[in-house]
Amino acid sequence: MNNILVDRYGRKHDYLRISLTDNCNLRCFYCMPEEDYIFTPTKSLMQPKEIEEIVKIFVENGVKKLRLTGGEPLIRKDIPEILEILARFPVELHMTSNGIRIDELLPQILAANFSSINISLDTLDRKKFIQITRRDYFDRVRKNIDLLLEAGLTVKINVVVMKGLNDDEIVDFVELTRTNNIEVRFIEFMPFSNNRWTSNQVITYKEIITRLSKVYNLNTIQRKKHDTSKLFSISEYQGRFGIISTMTAPFCSDCNRIRLTADGKLKNCLFSKDETNLLDSLRANKLILPLIQQNIDSKAEGLGGQLNKDFEKIESKAIKNRSMISIGG
Repeated sequence: MNNILVDRYGRKHDYLRISLTDNCNLRCFYCMPEEDYIFTPTKSLMQPKEIEEIVKIFVENGVKKLRLTGGEPLIRKDIPEILEILARFPVELHMTSNGIRIDELLPQILAANFSSINISLDTLDRKKFIQITRRDYFDRVRKNIDLLLEAGLTVKINVVVMKGLNDDEIVDFVELTRTNNIEVRFIEFMPFSNNRWTSNQVITYKEIITRLSKVYNLNTIQRKKHDTSKLFSISEYQGRFGIISTMTAPFCSDCNRIRLTADGKLKNCLFSKDETNLLDSLRANKLILPLIQQNIDSKAEGLGGQLNKDFEKIESKAIKNRSMISIGG
């Protein structure tokens, strides 16, 4: 094994997150800048065989974990073919979804043998769900989470916590872990292009822990290398919860993640402003392995080299990046 996927800080990148589309059947305001968003034309997206070719190179050079993201990955018409292709690779397969199409695609999902599926759900209140997503799919998402649990899949729920919007539901989300073997992950609100981020909307890791400590006796779960989430359990609760503290306590020092956008651009960090176009080179029959190596070698020490570690001093308008939906979480 060579060191193609090792950066100048000695971090080995064996986890590839693949966005399949920037399209989505929700319109969450913090992810999608405008209601009338212009999506990437189908011809400009990586096609199934192109995804296969690119993933093959990454796996041959040490990638052990794949995560499918979007937009909403299950919205693609060719998702059954993509799942069938990726399931053949000797890797852990994961997915982040909004959960809307789980019921329609459950046989294909089960056949792909996912190690876990993350469902993005920011509220347990139907009216607030419509406010956040601008769509009325709450009941379907909740039913589909139950469907995944009944099928025996490992389920995690991603909750972007925002002050004055859903921070009053933190305890309600933790209560989901009482009788369900589920992991709830609270995510600090992060800045992306045109998502109207301000520091006073951020509910920090410490604030979440302080609130929950008044209600529960929390047990700290030992962090494993590469974990993005600081994990906790509550005695006699079946599940657990974690906090992704990107803004106040980032975990860049042992980051092993790289991202491939739906239009075939490689990003070495969620917050990196530079991208490497792998898809155009692949279509031109050029070698892409040297491009991958150059991209990883240029990775900043932390936060894409753009974000101030003091999140209260971050000027979101000065950040050069895509919107969240076009990056793929």
